[in-house]
Amino acid sequence: MTIAKPGSHGFDGHRLAAIDAFVKARYLDTGLLPHAQLLIAREGEVVHFSHQGAAREGGKTIDESSLFRIASMTKPITSIAFMMLVEEGKVAVDTPVHHVLPEFKGIGVYSGGGGGVPFLTKPCEQPMRMVDLLRHTSGLTYGFQNRGNVDAAYREGKIENWHGHLDLDGFVAALGKLPLEFSPGDGWNYSVATDVLGAVVQRVSDMPLDRFFAERIFAPLGMDDTFFQVPADKIDRLTDCYTLVPGKGRIMYDRGEASAWSRMPKLVSGGGGLVSTAIDYHKFTSALLAGGGGLVGRKTLDLMTQNHLPGKSDLATLSKSLFSEAANAGTGFGLGFAINEDVAKTMIPGSKGEYYWGGMFSTAFFVDPVERVTMVFMTQLSPSSTYPIRRELKTMIYAAMT
Repeated sequence: MTIAKPGSHGFDGHRLAAIDAFVKARYLDTGLLPHAQLLIAREGEVVHFSHQGAAREGGKTIDESSLFRIASMTKPITSIAFMMLVEEGKVAVDTPVHHVLPEFKGIGVYSGGGGGVPFLTKPCEQPMRMVDLLRHTSGLTYGFQNRGNVDAAYREGKIENWHGHLDLDGFVAALGKLPLEFSPGDGWNYSVATDVLGAVVQRVSDMPLDRFFAERIFAPLGMDDTFFQVPADKIDRLTDCYTLVPGKGRIMYDRGEASAWSRMPKLVSGGGGLVSTAIDYHKFTSALLAGGGGLVGRKTLDLMTQNHLPGKSDLATLSKSLFSEAANAGTGFGLGFAINEDVAKTMIPGSKGEYYWGGMFSTAFFVDPVERVTMVFMTQLSPSSTYPIRRELKTMIYAAMT
């Protein structure tokens, strides 16, 4: 890959190099992270691309061909896929979800029961709409949140297991039999909503979700290294992945050469299933920076990157979630992205209107349409909340602007 001169694109090269030195000293030399890859671009031109740490235990250093599990960085891709269908007039942002997924018709809100006792529900105050799936105000949840009886039912039914007994249709059917945690629009909760949105894309397009992604998004952008299943001839490029266990430290979560991502999942997860490279995801962020890059129109992307939280609120006010990929204060949520609404409240350098997201293995990206800057960060450690590296990277990147 050709790297442009930072100075000719408004960056101090010494300060960019200092980011790598910081990551090495704080995270790699100490063993906190296994590896780190950072790609920074302006106007689509890469000005910094660094690789540090071993791709696999005892192996070679990661490089531009390294594959990473991007987890929830899948979500913006699914959201773009949905909006492509909106542009074709096949569905709308305010369409009730049950119009496409009838399994959700009559779904109620939790009011009691669970834990072996039948659920008690009350009617939703308003129907769940597609906008609720896009902005995480649907009332759905994640099983790993461990907040109450509803997410316990998710775990008991193993409905989020990618290699389990449910495909996307079965997943939707199982969710339709469980109550929502709150009435749609009444709160923000990080959830399986984008997986449900993937089912919507599949139903509306009458095309398997993985095929829609491959033909309608990845092929046009040249994203040849992004997929739900790593091909056999590319598995040697998949990095090792770790998780932090209290009392044990960093342990192996998924080994590259024997990865669960080497098999096609039964449940294709539009919320978190993709593997990609920094270069491929840079192609996606560049398309966004370019106003949609031919995937969606400029005004559609403008709609997506506005704050759609009820009352133009922020996550600090509306969030009911114990887990998210965003700091809460000053952060709104659009149609698939967190939105920087109030830079002062975030207490991190940035721009109003910047949008971003991350994945559970500590990957991250942002698109700043004001400064015309994009970033992709790759590593493989969960949970993503373990270390403040995203905040640190963002601070140092903006500090390197001249």
